[in-house]
Amino acid sequence: MSRPTEHNASRHYTSLADLIACPHCDTLHTAVELPENARAHCKCCSAVLMTNRVDALARILSLAIAAFILMIAAISFPFLDLSAGGRGNSASVISTILAFSEANSLALAIAVAGFIILLPLLRLLAIIYAVGPLVFGLPRTPGALSAFRLSEQLRPWAMAEIFIVGVSIALVKVVGIASVQFGAAFWAFAALVVIIVWKDQIMCRYTVWQELDSA
Repeated sequence: MSRPTEHNASRHYTSLADLIACPHCDTLHTAVELPENARAHCKCCSAVLMTNRVDALARILSLAIAAFILMIAAISFPFLDLSAGGRGNSASVISTILAFSEANSLALAIAVAGFIILLPLLRLLAIIYAVGPLVFGLPRTPGALSAFRLSEQLRPWAMAEIFIVGVSIALVKVVGIASVQFGAAFWAFAALVVIIVWKDQIMCRYTVWQELDSA
């Protein structure tokens, strides 16, 4: 009887640098070059993995700068004007945080300031710092990789959009007992939420990492 021979079939191995994991289901895919304005979706959950949009980095930078300016406006101007029984009061985000700190609720004041103001601002600054030079064709700035990584780590904790949703729910109960007028900061926050969601939708993180690596 002849001895069975061991057959070594040729195998193709993919480099780890060419793999991309789905951010929702962690399914691994091989990264490929995409045509202009095309999208690559996960084969399991259909989440968007990659995009190839013209001037994508410029759009991300523009939206991040716009969001930063709106955030400054949202914490600088009055948020709501309440009036009931002939008495009125104007409240801003900063005055609300200060009121919490004066009412022996320092932990709550720190949480509101951190999640609503500081972390969103820090995330936007990190994106601007990392992506800005790439838009103008300049070498990446020192620490750009760490800055973009920080922006991704802060994404679940920057809760400006959660704040505006909570305020909207609370206003449903307040409207019945008081007259409410929205200040400039409220509309700035509303526009901020739209811009942040839009920016996160068009941002292809794989492309940004690739651009940072090659810059």
